[in-house]
Amino acid sequence: MGREESPEYLRMSLAAAMTLDFAPGTFYRGACLRCVNLLLTYTSGCAAKCAYCGLSGSSKAKQGKGRFIRVSWPAFALDAVVAAIAERQDKVQRICISMLTNRRAVQDTQTVCRRLREALDIPISLLISPTVLHHGDLDVFREAGADKVGVAIDLATPELFDRYRGTGVNGPHKWDTYWQCLEQALEVFGSGNAGSHFIVGMGETERQMCAVMQRVRDMGGRTHLFSFFPEADSALEDNRRPPITQYRRIQMARFLIDESISHAGSFTFDAQDKVTNFGVSPQKLEDIVERGTAFCTSGCTGRDGKVACNRPYANSRPGPGIRNYPFQPEAADIVRIRQQMDVARF
Repeated sequence: MGREESPEYLRMSLAAAMTLDFAPGTFYRGACLRCVNLLLTYTSGCAAKCAYCGLSGSSKAKQGKGRFIRVSWPAFALDAVVAAIAERQDKVQRICISMLTNRRAVQDTQTVCRRLREALDIPISLLISPTVLHHGDLDVFREAGADKVGVAIDLATPELFDRYRGTGVNGPHKWDTYWQCLEQALEVFGSGNAGSHFIVGMGETERQMCAVMQRVRDMGGRTHLFSFFPEADSALEDNRRPPITQYRRIQMARFLIDESISHAGSFTFDAQDKVTNFGVSPQKLEDIVERGTAFCTSGCTGRDGKVACNRPYANSRPGPGIRNYPFQPEAADIVRIRQQMDVARF
């Protein structure tokens, strides 16, 4: 074809390109990427029109050239990607293939997954687009070699989902389709092997976000949490990020829910629906803050059982304002987190 399109070509996150020596650079504080994030690519781009995404079909950026979760995604030949990962199999804990909402994406996801599985002994996750899937596709993905699936519901309520992904932007996505797909993915891949992404700071209350994370956990899934970042060229490029205090509370809520330490039904909220009690003792809460794990990136695990998809600085710039820690927080980080959480008031 003469065009850099999938399945022969894939985009990868800047962090992955740096890890595989396709791009120069070093990671702030020595963060180490453990998951190679790959993205299908087409000159026709993505048919979705999600208001917060730089890859959106309604984006002001040129199709296929936008930014995605804050960073650029350069394109490389699949054969070169496989060869580069093969040289680093001892360092890469997982590979994740992300679909676009494009009619070619289902077959190409299968093709790329099989190619990676044939060449590499590394677990593979898929971030799927339910809108373009048909009955049986999830089974084929599993047969192609994937062991985990992510469904990016993103918004905490059906109204927000429709406003930013559905009829509000003339987009094709439907709330019920995404939840049905998550349920089917858990049936096909098993409990704990499918989960959802949610973005904090899209207009939802803390009560609503806690409730939707609990819904995923009750189904057998887990939540991968993002803090809204205004993507350049997206419809929401001028919106503000959520306060760090809000994000820290939701990170704590996610950890307690996903680890079955507490339940959203045991949380209490104030008149603005902000969390005022997590249903655990002050000492238990302090112990969790002290460990710091609750504030690390949540994502798919690798062969060692630890989170592999740590996405260094994907939704916040490197520096003291880190939102998802891509490494275990140190003592100074814990002091900052404790202040941001205002642990004493719990």
